Amino acid sequence: MSPRPQLRPQLRALLKAGEQGAETYATVNPWSSRYTFAVFAYLAEQYGYRYAGLSARHSVSRAHPVFAFSRLPDAVERATRTRARYPDGPLGGPLPGLTGGRRPVPLPEARREVEMLHARIMVDLYGTSRRGRIRMLAVAVPVGVFAATAVNSGLRPAPLAVAGGIAVVWWLYLWLASAVMRRGRLKYSSMLEQAGVEWPAGGRQG
Repeated sequence: MSPRPQLRPQLRALLKAGEQGAETYATVNPWSSRYTFAVFAYLAEQYGYRYAGLSARHSVSRAHPVFAFSRLPDAVERATRTRARYPDGPLGGPLPGLTGGRRPVPLPEARREVEMLHARIMVDLYGTSRRGRIRMLAVAVPVGVFAATAVNSGLRPAPLAVAGGIAVVWWLYLWLASAVMRRGRLKYSSMLEQAGVEWPAGGRQG
């Protein structure tokens, strides 16, 4: 099993984009934990890039959704200020709002902002990203099963009935997964609403 990617290499990649004046920064979530990605989003904001939802330049049906970060108007000032306070942060030293160590966790003063970022990320994941992928899988998998059955067994009724049963079970699984996602989206949307955070911003989906 490969080691979990650390925050700092990802942060250095974002800082390099910032030094080049990039207006947006796009990345997949390299961690299995969405909360860790929210910690990264918190760090990005300290250096001048704000989490902006799913990237409009990439398909929402991807297995690994692409997230976008927008350059803030005061990005240079933010990055300069943060670098002055935490000069060794990207290379292993203390990071703003986080404890030390290889796997930093938010300090109390940063925890709420990280939680709100986590809620935004989950709303986006449970929104068009996963819905688009479910729609694609709802068609692609049954078509593949029927095609494989036809090639290997012809159009005999018994194999086709088995393929039909597999398709029904698959559709039931996707329906249950969709229901879980709707419930999760509602949960995190409610968290943001109670905190007075409008997301997606302006009523749009990431």
